[in-house]
Amino acid sequence: MNIIRRPRRSRQSAVLRDMVQETRLSVTDFILPLFVTEGQNVRTEVSSMPGIYRHSLDLILDEVQECMDLGVKTFDLFPNIAEEKKDKYATESHNPDGLYLRTIRAIKDRFPDCVVMTDVAMDPYSSDGHDGVVENGKILNDPTLEVLGKMALAQAEAGADMVGPSDMMDGRVGYIRAVLDNAGYDQVAIMSYCAKYASAFYGPFRDALASAPKFGDKKTYQMNPANSREALVEAQLDIEEGADFLMVKPALAYLDIIKLLHDSFDLPIAAYNVSGEYAMIKAAAQNGWLDGERAMLESLLAIKRAGASVILTYFAKEAARLL
Repeated sequence: MNIIRRPRRSRQSAVLRDMVQETRLSVTDFILPLFVTEGQNVRTEVSSMPGIYRHSLDLILDEVQECMDLGVKTFDLFPNIAEEKKDKYATESHNPDGLYLRTIRAIKDRFPDCVVMTDVAMDPYSSDGHDGVVENGKILNDPTLEVLGKMALAQAEAGADMVGPSDMMDGRVGYIRAVLDNAGYDQVAIMSYCAKYASAFYGPFRDALASAPKFGDKKTYQMNPANSREALVEAQLDIEEGADFLMVKPALAYLDIIKLLHDSFDLPIAAYNVSGEYAMIKAAAQNGWLDGERAMLESLLAIKRAGASVILTYFAKEAARLL
């Protein structure tokens, strides 16, 4: 048969396949989310996220050391806060003696070369479980910005390298940028959750932090999963307000959004491979329904192929060992 083009020629050996591979994963692509909790010598597994733990401050330093040795050097911190420390205005979020800020300081003191990213949102500290100030059942946008500004400034003062506004309030990137700049923290970067969707894939994360809303849902501030062009609006606004990175969350169900932002803007695109995406692969692998390692690497590769240059993933440590 006279076939001139035979694409299979470049697939005949592992060496050839590697030679023409278009997308490559590296440990430097990854940010590992870490959960910190109160106490000493505490390490409790998140029931819905096999292999992921809540660590007390003393043990989280050991976890960071292990990750650094594997080449994973960027971490996104999330706090598990006791219910009695939560209130309407999330005041614990900017308490200098609170768990979260003490953890930032401890990590940066011991590992000055790592990058610590923080979460800027009220829900872990809020008695309402929402990302904003609640009045009469409504989430108030502008009063929330004041809380977020205090939170971001306290995190920068503690040593954070990058803050991550995950709240989806209008105008929060510009407000935080102004607060940081006015206080002399103009080198602290902002990774904006610019396209954070109201997704069903966040369940295990809320289990890890006990941060589920006490009423209603988050659909008045997180994006409608049906919308893609709206992500362009959110991204453009965040760029104009001073964002340094644009994030899409979740990742796997929103590969089209990752590609859309990658093709439309010059800023680095990050993608959050969220808890539900992690849990699905882990559960299927534990049941013997698929090869967990192959599914993990294929998923991460797909996220990068879509255009993400940064991947927040609970698989970071496991993937680093294989890579």
